[in-house]
Amino acid sequence: MFQAVLGAYGLHAEKCKIEPFGSGLINHTWKIYHDGLAYILQEVNTMVFRQPEHIAQNIKAIKAYLDQTAPDYLFVAPVKASNGDDFVVISDHFYRIFPFVENSCTIDFVLRPGQAYQAAKQFGQFACMLSDFDVQKLKPTIKDFHNLPLRIAQFKKALTQAGNERIREAKFAIGEIIRYYDIEEQYVQLVSSGALHLRAVHHDTKISNVLLQAETGKGLCVIDLDTVMPGYFISDVGDMLRTYLSEANEEEKDFDKIAIRAHVFAAIYKGYMEEMGHVLTPIEKQFFLYSGKFMIYMQAVRFITDFLNGNIYYKTNYPGQNLVRGLNQIDLLNKYVAKQPEFEEMIRGIDRIRETAHPIPGPLRST
Repeated sequence: MFQAVLGAYGLHAEKCKIEPFGSGLINHTWKIYHDGLAYILQEVNTMVFRQPEHIAQNIKAIKAYLDQTAPDYLFVAPVKASNGDDFVVISDHFYRIFPFVENSCTIDFVLRPGQAYQAAKQFGQFACMLSDFDVQKLKPTIKDFHNLPLRIAQFKKALTQAGNERIREAKFAIGEIIRYYDIEEQYVQLVSSGALHLRAVHHDTKISNVLLQAETGKGLCVIDLDTVMPGYFISDVGDMLRTYLSEANEEEKDFDKIAIRAHVFAAIYKGYMEEMGHVLTPIEKQFFLYSGKFMIYMQAVRFITDFLNGNIYYKTNYPGQNLVRGLNQIDLLNKYVAKQPEFEEMIRGIDRIRETAHPIPGPLRST
């Protein structure tokens, strides 16, 4: 495989040093060393991305736009193969190569507020740069990726088909999901009323999708653009809140370790709003906090639905893992909701400081 793929890029596999790279769960990734240069090779998971050509089209359209509007932005685009394509297809498998950015690194967990700030600022900058981009040029790369009404419908269907034993085991989780149905109802109202503007959204804002300077930790750019497609800002903000706020991730079995870090919330809000504060409408800004509930709840619903269905979507390593994951996210949601009054006060304080330091001209306040 390596010989055919690398050969399509004019690289000689026998002269390359090849090693697995990164912690991503979707695509297979390797780092390639060749003649003093380094590259990132990926095999795109076509079970998840069923039309990888849409990824290529989206990235090409975004690159063309940013080349015109933000030429200094570090945009890590795929290397062209010898035939000029962004992808190489070998035995129905899709591969691509990216240049490796020297003196850069990624991290898998947020350990300090500064890391959350840098990531939020990078995702905010990316969204801001694309705020005038024609989002209709982007094709969906994963259909219904963050469609909460669909996830609730799937959950309700699973309830009617699950065996009594699984229903019994998941009784508490099922009750909690039902108790929070208003999150889905609010989402439907926000979308139908036009309160949320359709934008070019990254959709996968985990910390490892930000490239950092290796020495300083300063954000360089966002990477892994496979899920960039039309969506709402609550997806990006919500995913940061879901994955940054607690040191414990969704695999943690000891829920006492799930703790909301208020200083990390402040860092996310500050970093994102420094870039997107003048782009989001006043109505959209009111739903920054809702973003966290939206994403945490949706992930809980997906885990519990999969448990009820017999674990047909998420890979599991032990019995009941999806139930544990779902209960983990429900615990995170309950703790997040309990923190909302504190977060509201933090937002007011940060906004007061920002407006005092950098007053927003009158005309921009109505955007």
